[in-house]
Amino acid sequence: MCDYNQQFHNPFPSSATPFVTAVIVAAGNSTRMGGVNKQFLLIDGVPVLIRTLLAFSRSPLIQEIVVAAREQDIEHIYDYLKQYRVEKVAAVVPGGETRQKSVYAAIRSSSPFAEYFAIHDGARPLVTQEIIENTVKKAFACRAAATGVRVKDTIKVVDSENRITDTPDRSTLWAVHTPQVFERRLYLSAVDSVENSSQFTDDCKLIEAAGAPVYMVEGSYENLKITTPEDIPFAEAVLKGRAKQ
Repeated sequence: MCDYNQQFHNPFPSSATPFVTAVIVAAGNSTRMGGVNKQFLLIDGVPVLIRTLLAFSRSPLIQEIVVAAREQDIEHIYDYLKQYRVEKVAAVVPGGETRQKSVYAAIRSSSPFAEYFAIHDGARPLVTQEIIENTVKKAFACRAAATGVRVKDTIKVVDSENRITDTPDRSTLWAVHTPQVFERRLYLSAVDSVENSSQFTDDCKLIEAAGAPVYMVEGSYENLKITTPEDIPFAEAVLKGRAKQ
């Protein structure tokens, strides 16, 4: 059983903690937003992507950030980085045709000193420092970790005719979020060894396919992904609630 207190591998003993690169994926087509780029939508006056980048920039466990974005958005993102004084962003690179290709494009531009990759959706702007820290530390101990929440509803498995075929035990079910954090060697090995690795839509599934365990970290139901226009007022309500605490 791995835990936070397990000694993690650190080939650079002069560093207090391993070097972590945050890979922020922001290259989607925003289909469910009607073609409007959700990364630039405003939540309480601040673009979605910038809120995400500021969260990782403020984390002491993150040494650099690399963003994978649509090529036509890159110049706009750099303008926002200056405007909001976002630190730690080493590069904004063109994403690929799939999520995995976008992640790998960012990884190729990351520091050679990076020992861990913290992969996160650019459209999850409500991620907290606690979630980032807990997930990264779990990966230090276990090589692979992801944040998520326990499923509240009863889940049904159905066939092609929408007929229920199974009811999984809800106590074993989680909804996985990001960040998902992986040791560099483990992740790159999975990319090289798993067939059709570029087609995976979830980084945890890639590591699972390589035969390695991924450990879940309890996150927050507030760590939502901005997917539809209805998500914006909910996100603003969350921020207002936090401001009152």
